[in-house]
Amino acid sequence: MTAQSLPTSSAPTSGFANGPRLLADIGGTNARFALETAPGKIELIEVLACADYPTLAAALLAYLASPAVTAAGVFGVRLGAIAIANPVTGDLVRMTNHHWEFSIEALRLACGFDTLVVVNDFTALARSLPLLSQAQKRQVGGGAAVADSAIGLIGAGTGLGVSGLVPSRSGWTALLSEGGHVSFSPMNETEVAILRFAWREFDHVSAERLMSGIGIELIYRALADHADMPAENLSAPEIARGALVGECTLCDEVIEAFCCMLGTVAGNIAVTLGAQGGIYIGGGIVPRLGQRFDRSGFRARFEQKGRFAKYLAQVPTFVITADYPAFVGVSAILSEKLSLA
Repeated sequence: MTAQSLPTSSAPTSGFANGPRLLADIGGTNARFALETAPGKIELIEVLACADYPTLAAALLAYLASPAVTAAGVFGVRLGAIAIANPVTGDLVRMTNHHWEFSIEALRLACGFDTLVVVNDFTALARSLPLLSQAQKRQVGGGAAVADSAIGLIGAGTGLGVSGLVPSRSGWTALLSEGGHVSFSPMNETEVAILRFAWREFDHVSAERLMSGIGIELIYRALADHADMPAENLSAPEIARGALVGECTLCDEVIEAFCCMLGTVAGNIAVTLGAQGGIYIGGGIVPRLGQRFDRSGFRARFEQKGRFAKYLAQVPTFVITADYPAFVGVSAILSEKLSLA
């Protein structure tokens, strides 16, 4: 668990009439919590391991009762907004990459909120994109964003998230997409071999099966099999580390294949949405690859669309470098809901 505390132990002065707002970003591995004590002032960030708690309610209440929050004098939070790595299509939410499931209304009552908003995490992340500063993103390759144009979003972590923003007269509309589950499309003989290997385990091989943490492990086993080499029992972080420090040639080939495949999917999103405002890359994996990602074949593959290569060469791609951008997005969504109430 990590935490960021307020500068003093005195109770924060809230810039909101109804007190601080609970913000959460729930993934398949970690649950991130924070309090927004004034517009844009996000504090008391803590990261809890999902596996340590039987339910989301238990994790949320543990955060609200944590030493950092209680020492700040924060009690009785009435408003909450949660971004979660899962489709949100009704009151009942069952996580795809974790065992938690809950009723939004029951969670609201259990935690004592007057208002609780629950949205897909990539919907929240997409909503944050226009609010990111230049220091919170890094451009990879060429191209320039066209103002008031659609924006695409992709991010690999525990799963593969996809979303986007469509401009309108009243602002931005975030797409409720599950594009990570489109069928994987190989682009060369090596990727065909990877797909054939994956078919031994799965009837349907989605993009997420390969562009995710467990996907990196699957690519590693597939490439080892393709090269008729023994595969060690390596986790995704170990594979990435082996590639980054130059200790494992096979690991580097895995990371290169991962980056190129991600370029294919990102290019698909760009032409599907007409995302001349750019494609943004979030999630937990790519930002940790740093310059290795920039040197990879990602951008070349992104533009490899035959007759549309020149079109894609003009679309910029950005790696999101902000620490907790989903908080910014889910906060904006909560504020919009409250303004309509």
